Amino acid sequence: MASGVPSDVVVVTDPAHGGRWTSLRAGDREWLWHRDEPRRPGAAPGDPFADAGGVEECVPTVRGTPDHGDAWTRRWTDDGDADGDADGDGDGYGDGTHTVHCPDFRLSRRIRHLPGRAVADYRLTAAPGHRFLWAAHALLAVSPAARLDLPAATPARLYEDGGTAWTPFTWPHARSTAAGAAESAGPTTAAGGATTRDIPATRDIPFDRLGPDDGTAFGAIALAARASVHDGPDTLRFTLEADGGQPVSVAVWRNLRGFPAGAPYRSIGVEPMLGRVFDLAAAGEGDAAVVPPSGEVRWRLTVTAA
Repeated sequence: MASGVPSDVVVVTDPAHGGRWTSLRAGDREWLWHRDEPRRPGAAPGDPFADAGGVEECVPTVRGTPDHGDAWTRRWTDDGDADGDADGDGDGYGDGTHTVHCPDFRLSRRIRHLPGRAVADYRLTAAPGHRFLWAAHALLAVSPAARLDLPAATPARLYEDGGTAWTPFTWPHARSTAAGAAESAGPTTAAGGATTRDIPATRDIPFDRLGPDDGTAFGAIALAARASVHDGPDTLRFTLEADGGQPVSVAVWRNLRGFPAGAPYRSIGVEPMLGRVFDLAAAGEGDAAVVPPSGEVRWRLTVTAA
């Protein structure tokens, strides 16, 4: 893909397994990272998260309970297609609306392939006042030389472990006073499932640099609506828009072979989201999306590449 030249973006999903995005391709580049995870195909509601990569639809929470939300383990269907496939060929590719039914809400998603971009439109329907988080949990196949650009001086929140506590910082540099963190390994583990590795007591974390691998893993949430990932000559951009002043942000999972303990691997998450915290149970005023009197919330994620 030539640098600076817009490229068509093609998304493939797996409606039968949580609506997961299994491919995000621009030109000849596949942007999604994957790993073998034998638990993923059979995951059921309430199971601990099975990290297979791709883009998982995390709603109504990311950390906490249910682990990574209630939608990633459920079948998504199309009201007009009993097989849950928008174009009828069984691969989840093409325009159309897929819906997942969860205990307290219904979430619909339509992905359209337009010239130079892919557009995902979402609609969540629930009782007025229902609070939720949503994240497009995108794990990207990028090199240690990749960079993550957000608007300068964006307010952000550093998560030093797998729990709910955070400290403020200004993008892109955070200061850590704790060991490298881990995402939740499951809803039954203590403190959100944190595991740690011994690292210096105080260190700078340049969240805009996605390497080199140093044995740490930290999370952050930046209060921004757009993000760009640059890797060699290629660029991937996410832009999130939401109706009604809902809080938008970008979550970052910077796992430089620091997680999980005992068998760490590299995984880089750049995750457009509604909300400003990882765990809905810890959401304060303005930290979560709220369903208005109309009973629905709409938002749009646009993906472009060059």
